Amino acid sequence: MKKIIIGITGASGSILAQYLITGLSEYPVACHCVLTGNGERVFEYETGLSFDNYLKSLGETNSTIIKHDNDNLFAPIASGSYGFDAMVIIPCSMGSLAKIAHGYADSLLLRAADVCIKEKLQLIVIPRETPLSAIHLRNMLTLSDAGVTIMPPMPAYYQHPTTLSDITWLTVGRIMEKIGISNDYHQTWQGAK
Repeated sequence: MKKIIIGITGASGSILAQYLITGLSEYPVACHCVLTGNGERVFEYETGLSFDNYLKSLGETNSTIIKHDNDNLFAPIASGSYGFDAMVIIPCSMGSLAKIAHGYADSLLLRAADVCIKEKLQLIVIPRETPLSAIHLRNMLTLSDAGVTIMPPMPAYYQHPTTLSDITWLTVGRIMEKIGISNDYHQTWQGAK
């Protein structure tokens, strides 16, 4: 069973995290969720659900879904010895991205990201900001140079999405493929017919 950490910060785009967790719930995955305070508030504002109620709404799934307190640096995901497979920060605010880029790990979410980098584990950051300043771009380059995958949520228009849900599932499918979970949400480009 894969162990995946989902970090949710206070950037807009909570629907991306919601769909990713929903998508992962269909697979045998241990899904460890950690949210910043603003991440929880934005999630509720944008989805209309508290994060805890959202998790309850999933009911029985193929996944084990665990929510960790962002202040709990004693959680298993705070250590590289726990042996998780990947971490996705979705959405990732520029504040969190800057802290990760500069090794400022004062919370569980930031510590888990720091562990990914030091242990050379897969870390995928889904940044949510536009336009991007030179500071944002430098911080992203710093993370990319450290082996982090920077994956802005850019829709694949060649798949002809028609709804926000289509666009969101396409993005989530690409993220799931990146962490090694084949799915039907995203089809790879096969060329024009």
